[in-house]
Amino acid sequence: MKQITLKSVAPFLILLIIAAVCAFIPTLPNFDDGKYNGADVAWMLVATALVFIMTPGLAFFYGGMVHRKNVISTMIKSLIAAGIVSVLWIVVGYSLCFGEDFHGIIGNPMTHLFFKGVNSGKSWVGAATIPLSLFAFFQLMFAIITPGLVVGAVAERIRFTSFILFVILFSLFVYAPLAHWSWHPQGFLAQMGVLDFAGGTVVHISAGCAALAGAMVLKRRKVHIENKEIPPANIPYVLIGTGLLWFGWFGFNAGSAGAANTLSVSAFATTNTSAAAGGLSWMFFDVLKGKKPSVLGFCIGAVVGLVAITPAAGFVAIPQSVFIGVVAAVISNTAVHFRSKSRLDDTLDVFPCHGIGGMVGMLMTGIFATKAVNAAGNNGWFYGNFSFFLTQAKALVIVVSYSFIVSYGIFKFVNAILPMRVSSKDEEEGLDSTQHAEKYMQGTLLVSTPEGLTEELVDN
Repeated sequence: MKQITLKSVAPFLILLIIAAVCAFIPTLPNFDDGKYNGADVAWMLVATALVFIMTPGLAFFYGGMVHRKNVISTMIKSLIAAGIVSVLWIVVGYSLCFGEDFHGIIGNPMTHLFFKGVNSGKSWVGAATIPLSLFAFFQLMFAIITPGLVVGAVAERIRFTSFILFVILFSLFVYAPLAHWSWHPQGFLAQMGVLDFAGGTVVHISAGCAALAGAMVLKRRKVHIENKEIPPANIPYVLIGTGLLWFGWFGFNAGSAGAANTLSVSAFATTNTSAAAGGLSWMFFDVLKGKKPSVLGFCIGAVVGLVAITPAAGFVAIPQSVFIGVVAAVISNTAVHFRSKSRLDDTLDVFPCHGIGGMVGMLMTGIFATKAVNAAGNNGWFYGNFSFFLTQAKALVIVVSYSFIVSYGIFKFVNAILPMRVSSKDEEEGLDSTQHAEKYMQGTLLVSTPEGLTEELVDN
């Protein structure tokens, strides 16, 4: 029997303490007094569920692209955030993001500690027609998927327990401040006039920069050093993941309107259009470079198109979303090419796709935003307001710097107390068996040879 240590007891003990405290939190009356709009409540419930489905979608998307011996370990790291961040959100996460403002930097953790007062018939200032609790859970879904995005950069070599600690610290010290800066009315980026409709800075730039930091701290995999080509474990998984992400992104962006209104319709339309343009752009750009049109290329390009439109979805018109998707895919595709020639081992190119895709989206918002779409927004450079573009650019520099520096520090800290890198033996055997004692199902794999495609038995 395995010896019980403090390290193995601590996670369950902490969860037990949280559960015990929650048992004694007083319940406040939940009366709406007829002030909520039924259509808005229904739409935001659907949007919240749509955003949640992106997390298993991300698990399929990443799991299909890694080596077959690391499929399960990669997928669970994306999905475990749903458990960790959900509990953390109830305890203190929501308060840090949307609690009483403290100098535009962070929310007061005591405002809604253990969700105190959230389910009590109140409303958020920017979503007056839905209950505060619904707004809080919609925002929770964004907090869940953000650390999950980082998984793709550190896949195939990071310990599961160390990653859990990273998720907790990242959520508290990176995600929460950025969400407060951008989406709380008193947040200092919001006060500057920065526009981020659904998470270009808060979600994608922060995750992309954390991914870059993680890849640097964990260093290169053995197969990367030896320049070995690793075939994707299951391309149909990537297709399924892309479909779930695309589907869920309608809630991600259109739901950020906070109501069932014309703005949500516009955001829905720009989301689909940019994704389509991004997928085609990536595929055709590959063909331009002499490659064959690939399933992976279209899927990755579609996700980049979704990333780039995220900050702009509720501020730009539908035709401009085609331009945003095409340009973002070309830039990210080029970034992936240069990354592949470097010593940086970002396993699934999270920084080139999510980090740079988010940056492109923020700058495109500064160019194409128009009050004709959203009167509460601003006019961009394309409409004669160059100062707003500069505001977006300044926010970009601030968020990139903060996200990378703090995330790098978190990775270093976690690595010092819980070594993050698995042993070379475990890396060789695969993380599915060494970290979870589980294996990916047996099947066949198509292998490219000089004679053509041949089937190889996958014997796990």
